[in-house]
Amino acid sequence: MVPVDRLLAFAAVSFLLIVVPGPSVLFVIGRALAQGRRAALTTVAGNTTGAYALVVAVAFGVGAVVERSLLLFTLLKLAGAAYLVFLGVKTWRERGSLRAAVGGAGAARGGLRTFGEGFAVGVTNPKTIVFFAAVLPQFVDRDQGHVPAQMLLLGLVFNAIAVVSDMAWGLVAATAREWFARSPQRLSLVGGVGGLAMIGLGVTVAATGRTD
Repeated sequence: MVPVDRLLAFAAVSFLLIVVPGPSVLFVIGRALAQGRRAALTTVAGNTTGAYALVVAVAFGVGAVVERSLLLFTLLKLAGAAYLVFLGVKTWRERGSLRAAVGGAGAARGGLRTFGEGFAVGVTNPKTIVFFAAVLPQFVDRDQGHVPAQMLLLGLVFNAIAVVSDMAWGLVAATAREWFARSPQRLSLVGGVGGLAMIGLGVTVAATGRTD
């Protein structure tokens, strides 16, 4: 298994990466502002599952292939960016219906669909791809053997920290949304802001990253 000192060091590095808001955090905030607490928490669950899928890929060698191929990395990054822009435009267009959703009329929105959207963002997050592909293997003790198992354990540590952080961001944003919900104008505004945040995030993801 992973030595305790390496586990703690990885947890510290993971914490420093996670506390700096990236695509996943900003997406959760945008979803919380646009659709509320339940959607935010469901998004966190999907996002975390997507991130752990990356851990599994790295543990069994797929992540290394993606990290070494600029073409594959760019295609994955652009796919994630395009999906964020799509969701942002959709949220912007539906901002006028948010009052009905708060009142209960929008409760029928599928949790599985929201989970899937969060998963798609988590599994295409360039920040997480680079971290898992380039940093995660450095904390594995190859002399101990069972390298994939060590990576999977380290990935659980990362995800545990990320879940706590993302849930905190989502709950704070959802609480602010409830204040906006007291006014139709405020609610429409927050829906627009949430949509624009996702669009801006998608553009940012597409414009940044590796150029080598």
